[in-house]
Amino acid sequence: MSGTLKGKKFTIYTLGCKVNQYESDSMEDILRNEGAICVSFEEPADIVIVNTCAVTNMAERKSRQIIHRAKKISPKAVCVACGCYVQSGKEVLSVDKAVDLIVSNNRKKDIARILEEYFAGEEIIDNYIDINKTNEYESLVLYKPTEHTRAYVKVQDGCNNFCTYCIIPYTRGRIRSKALEEVVSEITGLADNGIKEVVVTGINLPSYKDDAGNGLKELLLAVAGIDGIARVRMGSLEPRVITKDFLEAISKEEKICPHFHLSLQSACNDTLKRMNRKYTIEEYMEKCKLIRDYYDRPAITTDIIVGFPGETEEEFEITFDNLEKLNLYEMHIFKYSKRKGTVAAEMDNQIPENVKNERSDRLLSMVERHKKAYEDMFKGEKVMVLAEEYETIEMGGKVRFILKGHTERYIYVNKEFSEDYCKTHINKMVDIML
Repeated sequence: MSGTLKGKKFTIYTLGCKVNQYESDSMEDILRNEGAICVSFEEPADIVIVNTCAVTNMAERKSRQIIHRAKKISPKAVCVACGCYVQSGKEVLSVDKAVDLIVSNNRKKDIARILEEYFAGEEIIDNYIDINKTNEYESLVLYKPTEHTRAYVKVQDGCNNFCTYCIIPYTRGRIRSKALEEVVSEITGLADNGIKEVVVTGINLPSYKDDAGNGLKELLLAVAGIDGIARVRMGSLEPRVITKDFLEAISKEEKICPHFHLSLQSACNDTLKRMNRKYTIEEYMEKCKLIRDYYDRPAITTDIIVGFPGETEEEFEITFDNLEKLNLYEMHIFKYSKRKGTVAAEMDNQIPENVKNERSDRLLSMVERHKKAYEDMFKGEKVMVLAEEYETIEMGGKVRFILKGHTERYIYVNKEFSEDYCKTHINKMVDIML
């Protein structure tokens, strides 16, 4: 590198998933290592990077809005658009006067070199690729995450599922994985920098398999063996990864949290079939039972889409009844919205918004009941909490200090302690009575 970036102010705005956040954090590390100075988004900068999202039409719209807002804050800055919207909306971004540079997925690792070429007035080489025509895993390394206690670490990219509502296989390409030894090296570095908890994540995490044949089970066990790491969490999983062999292995490792985000989307087989999901609700229920056989009160969470094209009242009632039976800790409820470029967007029998709203409200009420019932099971018990931060609250003329964090099951806890205790226990495991 020529040193062109030294002293230049940069900012990164991240939209979308935890994988995007990981990649933004890694780009920040790269630019800091070149001597650039990271500033807040609202502060004028020399370089503005918007790491975009394309999971919905709304996400694309927000990405454009942030790009234009960034250019207003820093009109003289080079504005870089990267991320998934660059893959799905290259034609739009290429003619947007607010965008100076486009950097595709799998090229974020080259952000410093690309910017050096830009500032030197050179021809910019290889800043964009067709993500669907590569098997290369973009090997980024994270040194300093945005959170001080927890780090999201990307180990896998791409998806081969082609669910009918999803654009991600087209914006992230085919499945590919990071070598296990590289993951261990990266997380060892994070542990050396004080990180206590890691969340192993990817675009389709269950498909993790490196060139040496290591799968997700081997990866989790290797990460749990790293000195300094106190907790290992898993990103979103699919039912197919939940087997007796998998649970037998990971349930013996105390560092791996009994917290499973198990993707579902609908609890009705007819709807699942239209979504092109590769399991039935009966199989999903069996996987939840299997998890509960191996763990005491595991936290099982999921995502549900309501109002998917063709979802009849009968189908929704089947979903509702099955979700009652599943009795999960938490569900994230999404109202289906058309995503241009997907099969579902062209399906007949699109559901009116008022019907989606009604169905969403019913499920949100269920979520509230189930979440409270699950958390109530732990009342009166002592639990281990990773203290993440504290805040001060003034009540009745007295300043109170509230320590905050999560249990291994990701139950959010806040408890009052002394000022000294709060200040000295951040990023430590503390016993708290619920």
